[in-house]
Amino acid sequence: MKILYVAVFLALWLVPISTHAADKIRIGMPNDAGHFTLQLAQKRGFLRDEGFDAEIITINGPVANVALASGDIDYFTGYGSAMRAMLQGQLPTRIVVCFRPVAHFVMLSRPEFKSVKDLKGKTIGGMPGSAPDLIARLILKYFGLDPTRDVKFIGSPGGETALMRLSQGQIDAQVTPVPWDYRSRRLGLIVLARAEDLFSYPISGLIAHTRKIRERPEEIRRVIRAGIKANRYIRAERDGTIEVLMSSFRLDKEAATALYGSLVKGFSEDGNLPDDGLRRLIEDTKSVTKIDREVAFSEVAELSILREAQRDLGIKAK
Repeated sequence: MKILYVAVFLALWLVPISTHAADKIRIGMPNDAGHFTLQLAQKRGFLRDEGFDAEIITINGPVANVALASGDIDYFTGYGSAMRAMLQGQLPTRIVVCFRPVAHFVMLSRPEFKSVKDLKGKTIGGMPGSAPDLIARLILKYFGLDPTRDVKFIGSPGGETALMRLSQGQIDAQVTPVPWDYRSRRLGLIVLARAEDLFSYPISGLIAHTRKIRERPEEIRRVIRAGIKANRYIRAERDGTIEVLMSSFRLDKEAATALYGSLVKGFSEDGNLPDDGLRRLIEDTKSVTKIDREVAFSEVAELSILREAQRDLGIKAK
């Protein structure tokens, strides 16, 4: 009976502790399916399993930089604006893991264009300095065109406006994120190129303040593990992932299924940050920010905690 009483006492004492011991963290991310990893990690319980009570906040890059600096958010998933701030010395943050090492962008055009090379002398829509604009230039270079001489870039917003301008002949091509490739079909537009099929270009993972890296490495390690588990789920569990896409982005099943097909290959199963892709991102950022000095990987990335998380999950470091 004494043993039973002790067991009951311990159970009653431990349950409240385990219930309230979850660490509260706030994760900022753009409203973009390319940053889907930690949304799924939250909805499928991977963050909870790692001991977190996580709040996902939709926020854009420049605002996220301010929030990271002040501690209003703990992490941000987008690389673009954080990279610019790092290179300009405005924000002491680092990439600690890469969840999506390829860009989820497609180059759309009307069907009379059969290849990217056919765009020579034509007009490309986009917002200068934006991710779609940068990816468009990389796609053109990949196919041997000079973005500064062989085509004309004109300002053009994305979304439905881009599709209408394309279909009406106001522009000849534009790079957009998925799932606009799916939505463009009803207007008779085609996909000339998918960036993820051509080159690595990391866009999503985890950005953390150097203060957080120094003071809370074990917390970061657990968030990384949750993200890698989520990416493995995405690649292995089609139906379950489509269900979360539907609820996260308010899509019907047909659209969510199309989005899954466009996205699934690009989610990393190990969290590695590709060297060639990181160098490409750094050079693009240098071009946008007018920086001409050499930038070492250590200025923008700290991957030692990732290696520990990979060992936890039985992943061999590359």
